[in-house]
Amino acid sequence: MTYEEFADSRLTALLRYAVMLTGDPHQAQDLVQDTMVRVQLNWRRVARAESPERYVRRMLTNQYVDWRRGSWMRRVLLRGEPEESAPPAVDHAQDAVDRDQVWSLLARLPRRQRASLVLRYYEDLPDAEIAEILGCAVGTVRSSISRALATLRAEHLEVCS
Repeated sequence: MTYEEFADSRLTALLRYAVMLTGDPHQAQDLVQDTMVRVQLNWRRVARAESPERYVRRMLTNQYVDWRRGSWMRRVLLRGEPEESAPPAVDHAQDAVDRDQVWSLLARLPRRQRASLVLRYYEDLPDAEIAEILGCAVGTVRSSISRALATLRAEHLEVCS
């Protein structure tokens, strides 16, 4: 597989993953672009990997965790496209409020915890793959997810009360 074939087949999925990590389509595009430049420069190593897609996802996750661009997380808003097959929502305003609240809560999490949640619940990966992508032990993944969920529960209760 060439770099061009890989990029053509996986770019959309990587962009969706990056949007879930960053919460902002523009930041996600920047993240994917930076990562794909690194992938192209190291394509021989990436192509030799057992799973090039997993290798690139790990590169993207590491790039996200290490990103030092200031306080962008305070401005995170979800502007995702609804699924075409989904029935229209009854109360669009409430859906927007709920979506913004979820992004607000997620934005407060440390990057590794947020990445762990996205990999688990959005990408539907098992603990072992998440650990491989994040470069940590399986127990660390489980504790990160547990802490993140506990934080989200506590913050959600504060917001709702």
